[in-house]
Amino acid sequence: MEGSSSSSTPQNYVGTPPPPPTSTTPSRYESQKRRDWNTFGQYLRNQHPPVPLPHCTSHHVLDFLRYLDQFGKTKVHVPGCMFYGQPEPPAPCPCPLRQAWGSLDALIGRLRAAYEENGGPPETNPFAGSAIRVYLREVRECQAKARGIPYKKKKKGGGRGGGGGGGGGGGSGSGSGSGEDHSSSFSPDGSSTSMMMRFS
Repeated sequence: MEGSSSSSTPQNYVGTPPPPPTSTTPSRYESQKRRDWNTFGQYLRNQHPPVPLPHCTSHHVLDFLRYLDQFGKTKVHVPGCMFYGQPEPPAPCPCPLRQAWGSLDALIGRLRAAYEENGGPPETNPFAGSAIRVYLREVRECQAKARGIPYKKKKKGGGRGGGGGGGGGGGSGSGSGSGEDHSSSFSPDGSSTSMMMRFS
């Protein structure tokens, strides 16, 4: 009976199990970058006349950012509003909803990376122009004053080339949230997730 114990040992055990297969699913960041890139490409194609990607300038990028404001969810009080500068307004108001600065900052970072990944020359990257930086800084300062939530400067380094968007105070909705989803992507037209727009 003592020898029967050896027969109960599994015979198909060959040591450590094989490692799980490597996942080919793109990360959330990469998926968002594709969606943002396709949305921007669709925006250029919808212009009259359509704008070829090599002809895109910082002016087109600024127009795109302003266009996205209509899909914003962050309440930005106007100077004449009684809640101007209040981080937690006690009641609703008719002030407009806008894209939060942190979301726009992160979006530009992703588009800047996608532009070069799709063959665009870094020296003419329209998402990296000084006009874009000035616009984002003005949006940040305007929203900080309007919502009464100062933005803290982000420490340099640590972000992965896709632009991060810092600062609290861009909470979505008409409430007073102090945080925001800096990784949110913009696909108002429901564009596809495959990156089709490339330089020839």
